[in-house]
Amino acid sequence: MFRGVQHINMDAKGRLAMPARQREPLLSQCAGQIVVTIDTQAACLVVYPLPEWERIEREIQNLPTLKPAVKRFQRLVLGYATDLELDGSGRMLLPQSLREYAQLDKKLVLVGQGNKLELWSEVLWLAERDQALQDSGSATELPDELMSLTL
Repeated sequence: MFRGVQHINMDAKGRLAMPARQREPLLSQCAGQIVVTIDTQAACLVVYPLPEWERIEREIQNLPTLKPAVKRFQRLVLGYATDLELDGSGRMLLPQSLREYAQLDKKLVLVGQGNKLELWSEVLWLAERDQALQDSGSATELPDELMSLTL
């Protein structure tokens, strides 16, 4: 399980070091083999351990491709999916196309999401976080799925 929010840096070549807290599970679960793709609902990247990605990829491929919205989703998520491997120092090199999509610069935020990690530009993450906090404090009703949780 990936948890927590961590601020990290990326160098000019697109390399970033996975924090030890996240690196250890990635090394033990999948020998550092990961898949990074885009999130179609936010300008961020999603980092999956390879076995988890393979499960999700099968589900995506089994969707009905004759529906235009499904085809667009598959084209983006599968098309951007990139196999990467953590090096001996726990670093990974992000391709330019992924960096551009998520508007990644030097300062990044890694957000644990249970079975995966999200990788955000620090600027976009702070805006997303602030908007979410503002929305949760408003009179907006929570979806039924959230109302059933016991926290």
